Amino acid sequence: MRSRSDFQRPRSNTRRYDEPPTRRTGTDADLLSSLEQLDGKTYGAYKTVIGDWDYGTFQVMIDRIQADPFAPPSLLRVQSTPEKMGLPANLIESREQRIAVADFLIRTFDREVQTHGRGAVQIARTGQEILERSACSVSPERIELRFQVQMPARGRMILGRTAAEIFDRDVPDAIVNTLDFTSPEAADDLEAMRAHVHAYEDYQALQKALTENGWIAFIADGSILARRSGVSQLPMEDAVAFKSPESLRRAVTLPHAGHVHGMAIEPGVTVIVGGGYHGKSTLLNALQRGVYAHIPGDGRELVATVEDAVKVRAADGRAVTGVDVSPLITALPGGADTARFTTENASGSTSQAASIMEAIELGTRLLLIDEDSSASTLLMRDTRMRTLVESEPITPLVDRIRGLADTGGVSTLIITGGTGDYLDAADRVLMLDTYKCYDVTDNAREVVESQPRKRTDEPWPTSDSRRCPLPENAQTDRPKTKAAGTNNIILDNQNISLADVEQIVESGQTEAIAWIVRGMLEHVCYGELTIGEALDQVERMLTSGGLDTLRRFGAREYPAFLVRPRRVDAGAALNRFRGLKLSD
Repeated sequence: MRSRSDFQRPRSNTRRYDEPPTRRTGTDADLLSSLEQLDGKTYGAYKTVIGDWDYGTFQVMIDRIQADPFAPPSLLRVQSTPEKMGLPANLIESREQRIAVADFLIRTFDREVQTHGRGAVQIARTGQEILERSACSVSPERIELRFQVQMPARGRMILGRTAAEIFDRDVPDAIVNTLDFTSPEAADDLEAMRAHVHAYEDYQALQKALTENGWIAFIADGSILARRSGVSQLPMEDAVAFKSPESLRRAVTLPHAGHVHGMAIEPGVTVIVGGGYHGKSTLLNALQRGVYAHIPGDGRELVATVEDAVKVRAADGRAVTGVDVSPLITALPGGADTARFTTENASGSTSQAASIMEAIELGTRLLLIDEDSSASTLLMRDTRMRTLVESEPITPLVDRIRGLADTGGVSTLIITGGTGDYLDAADRVLMLDTYKCYDVTDNAREVVESQPRKRTDEPWPTSDSRRCPLPENAQTDRPKTKAAGTNNIILDNQNISLADVEQIVESGQTEAIAWIVRGMLEHVCYGELTIGEALDQVERMLTSGGLDTLRRFGAREYPAFLVRPRRVDAGAALNRFRGLKLSD
């Protein structure tokens, strides 16, 4: 454990626990004495330590005390400065650097409390992605960490001495071991932070390269795409490293990784084929997660996909409100208007059709589709079925996919193992064989020529649809805005299922989306802005003010667990809200 010699804490006289429960100020000694004096008191007396406590090189702010021992833990912040931390100025010059540094500090703090703590202290948990989080903010003037502490009790009686130990050992030790970059012991951590920042900068440079070269994705040679299991995003040990086909190999120059070769995927229709368990879904999963940067050692650090790429799948039972699905579904029995289609309980095909059209409406440049999670009737219809069933309202995607790319400007990457009809429309065909990637485009064209089928391509129709949400205020005196994991949002008495929105990777994103949806419905949407235009306003707000600006929409002061979501994922949540109403 590092020495606290550089983090000396001033001492002063103590204050009594029975002073008015207003926000207090003092030293760490004042805080410890107050906690010890609370020993044996009723739990509510903990509120008397709300305030700002000076530990010398950093300050601990106790902002909220839990109501009872069984309530969510108390909320705290710690503040210091880069100078006191010994953090080099050249690591926090740009916004990208500050996001990466903040992400690193959260991970370090979490590791410290997991390794050395007694379970009372906790911070937002992180995955493999480097994301903008409210748990830590970094600027040239200030560093702030937000975390929780479970204030100890026996029944409903305060364990003041135990609490004092937590604030004398657990909390300051975790802070010192996270924020101290001045001691010799911190050299390795500083190097690890630098690598963290470099990984994020390289990813951002790779995203820029996608734009400059007109690519939709890039996978560097040597990337490890396979994951340890279906429930773990950790890299698989002894996995086959990715090697790009020679015909698709391109080079990029990155600021830290230098000259990198890999597979570049150009716009259009990309079909991925191969036998079962040979790596097709592994490749697709890497691409759908490629909208985010990854930490060093993940294996996918140099995998990048255009940031607005959307994975679409069937979602039986989802709500659809006023979506123009007519490019894919027309002439429904009963005369339902498919140019403004609404249902409370969509089928597999209508749900996926709606998801495709919603993603296009929000400006996606790339659709990611896996045959296994799709509605087969939406993907294709063979010749025999076309002959037998003439009155089919579904125009299969295979008929539209070429027009979508050529005139709609939206690329598609689709995995298929059961139908060869997409080979006709493909710009390129990739085959996965024992996790090795091959360009088999020429072979696919030979197959198409030797086994021709009647082409049924149709142009992609233009649409002037403008879906403008109407305001929706809370339907109760006690509004509820809550997120559960990555799959569910609760707004008052309404549940929004996000189970099919697969690119939400952390629960903090779901919580942020919940507040965004609440805010859009109550403060942004008035029947004049489209969903995309309303989201653009929210994006500008988040970029200028950070995640704390969600307080305007009702989020708690000093939110500690928010993670910035993608614009398209917030839009997907709003589109799934059953209470959504649109202007005429």
